[in-house]
Amino acid sequence: MSVTADIAAEQAREQANTGTKEVAESHRFDEAALEAWMRANVEGYAGPLEVRQFKGGQSNPTYQLITPTKKYVLRRKPPGKLLPSAHAVDREFRVISALYPTGFPVAKPYGLCTDDGVIGTWFYVMDMVEGRVLWDQSLPQCEPAERNAIFRAKIKTLADLHNTDYVAVGLEDYGKPGNYMSRQVDRWTKQYKASETVHIPEVERLIEWLPKTVPAQERTSIVHGDYRLDNMIFHPTEPRVVAVLDWELGTLGEPLADFTYVLMNWINGTISTIPDLEAHGIPTLDEAVAYYCSLTGRTGIHDLNWFFSYNAFRLVGILQGILGRVRDGTANHPDAANMAPRVEALAKMSWAYAEKAGASA
Repeated sequence: MSVTADIAAEQAREQANTGTKEVAESHRFDEAALEAWMRANVEGYAGPLEVRQFKGGQSNPTYQLITPTKKYVLRRKPPGKLLPSAHAVDREFRVISALYPTGFPVAKPYGLCTDDGVIGTWFYVMDMVEGRVLWDQSLPQCEPAERNAIFRAKIKTLADLHNTDYVAVGLEDYGKPGNYMSRQVDRWTKQYKASETVHIPEVERLIEWLPKTVPAQERTSIVHGDYRLDNMIFHPTEPRVVAVLDWELGTLGEPLADFTYVLMNWINGTISTIPDLEAHGIPTLDEAVAYYCSLTGRTGIHDLNWFFSYNAFRLVGILQGILGRVRDGTANHPDAANMAPRVEALAKMSWAYAEKAGASA
């Protein structure tokens, strides 16, 4: 994907994802049934209840629950045909429930409902955390010193997650401890194939090459799976993360998968267009790597080109999944049908990094 196209996509995504709207007809549910469940299961709940839907989110529909004294957030599985293992709101609820008592920045969890009879699908309710969602990676509204502090806070929060003792917080069976990258390659291959709409030669090459070249896994940690600036809430005035959101892809696995996904910002997107990162206040890629390594006791990041190829391939799988929902009539986002050019561009980018890592056609 070209840098210009990627920036335009980010800007369009911000416009499409900011704020709330009336609940989409395809995502309506029995609000009286939800309110009854809230009264029975959410400590301190007091209605009446108003329900709105957040504009953002391609995957799990997310709602703002408004009461006279408090706001909550509800995340649910989407209605309709679902891919295997996708939309696991119970896993999201479990990880934030384990992390919240440690002081790691997640929203306070209130309850999980696994009874489809309430609103039609499983869902959970958590606190509505107030603050800033920063969509533009270049942070045009900030001064250089604050930009630097925001990026460091983002990296430090991820390092804190990777340094968390997952056994001590009760997540020893949250995922399989080994062979994470192989399982991820297999997962996104299967999602791509289940959602495939056109033949892309680069994807076929990647499906053959990636499983044969997986780097050895050196560490296991809690991984977020979609760690990016707009999946967190910053304090209203301070460069401090107050909540990390969207844990749908969380599991136990290779922490470098998370961190190298963050590094994709430097090679494909807004950050890569900034001519002087130091003057702008954003750490360089090398500085970001050095900071993360200092926080996690590493001497460097191995197999970086392989991880860049994998991360682009994974995005191919995610976006193709959205296209599959367009095909099946269950897409949640108004821009979903426009994902096709991004899928092909990301596939070409992934193969280019595979070649840098030693692949040949």
